[in-house]
Amino acid sequence: MDQAAQTMMDNLQKNTGKSLDEWVSIVKKENFSKHGEILKFLKSDHGFTHGFANLVAHKTLKSDAGSASGSDELISKQYKGKEHLLPLFEKLKVEIKTFGNDIEFAPKNAYVSVRRKKQFAMLIPATKNRFDIGINLKGQEPTGMLELDTKSSGMVSHRIVVNPEEQYSKEVINWLKKAYDAAG
Repeated sequence: MDQAAQTMMDNLQKNTGKSLDEWVSIVKKENFSKHGEILKFLKSDHGFTHGFANLVAHKTLKSDAGSASGSDELISKQYKGKEHLLPLFEKLKVEIKTFGNDIEFAPKNAYVSVRRKKQFAMLIPATKNRFDIGINLKGQEPTGMLELDTKSSGMVSHRIVVNPEEQYSKEVINWLKKAYDAAG
């Protein structure tokens, strides 16, 4: 388990008086099957912040990276039926690693979080025909390929849509580098 997740769990106990396991039990009794239902319940009925509600929801549904047997399993799951997008992911990962030696790739169920001190990008095999790159560049005006993000609930500020046929351009790498620099 990474240090950030452990700190969140410790703070959950400190702030609510209940452990993560206790909250998971409370949520399971409600028989929710969707992430959003759990978030709404914890935020409205228990005053949770988004971060704590998200943690409990992922642990309840076993949809976080820590619940998988390994990051390879999560990557395989993301690209099932979208295998033709995997070379794009691998190529982006190689390029991003050249930015510095402080980069962490953290696979989740539907995307890979790319972090420095904080998340600066998300690599998302969105559909069979589209690969999305979420980027954190708050305050940046959208221009060129860079669009404002309206889909990820604030996890990133901008999005770049890459069609597999186009692969990616120097512009994509430049935006990723700018987000990396801003996260330092």
